Amino acid sequence: MAGLVAAAEARSRGADVLVVEKGDRPGGSMLLSSGVIWRHRDFERFRAECPDGDEALQRTLFERLDEDLDWLEARGAPVTERETGNPLTVGRRFDPRGVVKALAGDVRLSEPLRELPDAPVVLATGGFAADRALVAEHITPHAADLLLRASPWSTGDGLRLGLAAGAQLSAGMDEFYGRNMPVPPARVAESDFVALAQLYARHATVTNARGERFDPATWSEIDVVQWTARQPGARAFYRVEAAAMGERVRERTVAELVAAAERAGAPVTREDGAATVEVVAGITTTIGGLRVDARGRVAPGVYAAGADAGGIAAGGYASGLASALVFGRLAARAALEDA
Repeated sequence: MAGLVAAAEARSRGADVLVVEKGDRPGGSMLLSSGVIWRHRDFERFRAECPDGDEALQRTLFERLDEDLDWLEARGAPVTERETGNPLTVGRRFDPRGVVKALAGDVRLSEPLRELPDAPVVLATGGFAADRALVAEHITPHAADLLLRASPWSTGDGLRLGLAAGAQLSAGMDEFYGRNMPVPPARVAESDFVALAQLYARHATVTNARGERFDPATWSEIDVVQWTARQPGARAFYRVEAAAMGERVRERTVAELVAAAERAGAPVTREDGAATVEVVAGITTTIGGLRVDARGRVAPGVYAAGADAGGIAAGGYASGLASALVFGRLAARAALEDA
């Protein structure tokens, strides 16, 4: 999304833009998401939930997002909901395919960027969630066991090119955003990434294969999935008592989420109204990446946005699509101004 945003912003300012896409479709992991672009309702809450992130970048995101949501909608991206469903956040839900249609101009598909061009460039390659070696180096030794819940082309190309140009790493290199998902033999297709997320750890008893317990502390449950990723096999068990089955998680109940995992083929054990579901950590996007300034610059003539711009949500969880939107536009402007 960040690359499409940057290109659209640059074109609107009269620039000639070349967009190269490693994958066979534009949109990256945004195309596989729920399409919700949000910010924390209060900046103090943002800081408290992402305490290791760069405060200046967080302030930029917080202050600019609402205007940029209007910009995105004005370009024709269809809004499907005007509320996030979470009282702690504000934002809008967009149709992901509609966002791609609204932003994408001429995109060269199946064309990875192997070296930096002799022109200003915005790196927006989606982070390194799909590169097992980088994930093992920075996040967890159980990288090979993770379920990839993202674009398969997010393999750290922007990170490598930025570092080669003199960029530095951001905070949060050992962190990622994701969701715990049903374990194999469950069938989890790209279209199931949202529907099969097992997002009810706060209503369950969470343990690993050794019986060691973890108590969730965050509403987003990002702490649970990061803990799970570091357990044997990147797996955990959710035991839900009968009394908790009716608890609501957004538009569904816990019972419905458990049933979805069961229908997908996950091992689910039921006893006296309770259920135990085995889950595996699914990695969606990396939180660490290249260190950017408030204009998205990482090195002379080189800018980054989206998951390639790291550290904004370090220590917690914030909308990756919001970062892609805000810093995609800023990076494009900075590239043109500096050129």
